[in-house]
Amino acid sequence: MLGPQLSETLPINNAMDIVSARRTARSLCQQLGFSNADQTRLATAVSELTRNVIQYAGHGECLIEDCSDELSRRIRVCVRDWGPGIADVEQALQDGFSTSGGLGAGLPGTRRLVDEFTILSDHEGTRVTIVLTRPYRMR
Repeated sequence: MLGPQLSETLPINNAMDIVSARRTARSLCQQLGFSNADQTRLATAVSELTRNVIQYAGHGECLIEDCSDELSRRIRVCVRDWGPGIADVEQALQDGFSTSGGLGAGLPGTRRLVDEFTILSDHEGTRVTIVLTRPYRMR
């Protein structure tokens, strides 16, 4: 469970770690009062990104943190690996492109699920940062 800083870094080495990262992201979403739909969106995005770590790099880590301020609830997730990197990031972000024979919906679909999406990739690895933000409800 998340500690008092509402931040946790999880290793991503196998399928159970994917489940753990997904569960941790969903739990923080719930604690911060995000809707069930938002919880599902973030959990799905985290699943996709951590699955990519296992598939393409073998291992990595997932940082999940509460970045809320007085105006909005905000969860940032940074998934990184130290694999070979993505040869053509722009191509990888196109619907239908896949190097593994899949549907090619992973990264572009993840980008559509969240409010912010940043990807950095080179020969030393890949880092994807996603953010989900919702304003506090006015009373």
